[in-house]
Amino acid sequence: MPVSNINLTVLTGRLTSDPDLRILPSGRSVCHMRIAVNARRRDAAGVWGEKPNFFDVMVFGARGENVAKHLHKGRPVAIDGRLDWREWETQDGRRAQAVSIIARTVQFLGSPPSSDTNGFADDSLAGSLDGITGDEEESMAIEDQEAIALAAAEV
Repeated sequence: MPVSNINLTVLTGRLTSDPDLRILPSGRSVCHMRIAVNARRRDAAGVWGEKPNFFDVMVFGARGENVAKHLHKGRPVAIDGRLDWREWETQDGRRAQAVSIIARTVQFLGSPPSSDTNGFADDSLAGSLDGITGDEEESMAIEDQEAIALAAAEV
């Protein structure tokens, strides 16, 4: 009996910058965004504090175009997707690797940032959900994979 693997990631956090939409050599679009997810930890003195964790997220096709159009730095989002590990050779010949999240669903949480809240939305509105969903598995041509690796090296 074959062993089945589960690769599922669900995160909520805030965008650390505006999404970056790029067109791949195949003509398909990919949107890159980075989200910050805070984890609560106790320090050596026993005091609780927050430690940010940062995750790279890629959203493909029309979903990615909508993310780039509607989301901006500071906006809270919920991501449902899978982990993707990449390895490539840098221009100076070193091997590099990265793990990112390929989003299946992106939900917009809260309201868009307003100018009177220093770019962050009012958390009391976090119950409102809008989003972009899709179930199709994204298959990428080799040239698209190489373009993504090069873009990741720029970040």
